[in-house]
Amino acid sequence: MERIYDQGAIASRIAQSRYHTVLSALDIDFYLIKYEKGELVSSPVQNELLFQIVEQGSLNIYLIREDGTRYSLSSGKTDYFLGDMDIFYPRSNSICAEAAESLVCIAFSIEKHREKLLSDNRFLELICKSLSGKIGAITVMDAVPASLTDRVLSYMKYKCDNKTLKGVEQAAFHLHCTPRQLQRILNRIETAGLVKKLGKGTYKLL
Repeated sequence: MERIYDQGAIASRIAQSRYHTVLSALDIDFYLIKYEKGELVSSPVQNELLFQIVEQGSLNIYLIREDGTRYSLSSGKTDYFLGDMDIFYPRSNSICAEAAESLVCIAFSIEKHREKLLSDNRFLELICKSLSGKIGAITVMDAVPASLTDRVLSYMKYKCDNKTLKGVEQAAFHLHCTPRQLQRILNRIETAGLVKKLGKGTYKLL
C-alpha cells in the first residue's frame, strides 16, 4: 500500500472521477492510495476509518465466517464506494475488501470529516444511491437460481463483461463452488452449445 499526497495527482484523479462535482465542493483532505493485487483495502483489523472511491482497478468483498472460510459478497470496479456504511454504523467485524488487481483509490478520513459529510446533501445523495445499489445486489443474490448450472449462466449473462467469464478460480469464488465443479459445468454447457471457449479459463455466453 502506498499513500500519495501530491496535490497535482490528487486533483487530476478528482477531475477524472465520476463524482468530481461533489468531491470538488467538499472542503476535506483527500489523498490517493495505491494497492497491489492481494492487499487488503478494508478489514476489521484496520484502525483508521477511511472512505475510499475506486478510480482504477477492481476488488473483491467477502465475509469471514465463524469457521474462518471466505464467502463472496460482491465485487467493485471504478466508482465503487468503500466506507459508505461506516459513516453511519459501527464497522463490521467480519467483512473484508481485497484488491483483485492493482488498485488506485481516492481516500479521506471518515472520523476527521464526519460532520462535514453529514451536512452535505449532495454527498449524502451519493451515499444513498450507493447503499441502495448494494441492498439491491444482496436481494438479487438471495434470489439466485437453485441449480449451479443456472447460476453459472446467470452470472455470465449479468455479471461478466461482454458475457465473458475470465478465470475459473475467481468465478468459482463468486459462485460459491469449487473450481472443479465450475469447470465441469462449463464443459457441459460448452458441449450443449450454450457457451464458447475462447481460451484457457475464458468462456463466452452465446
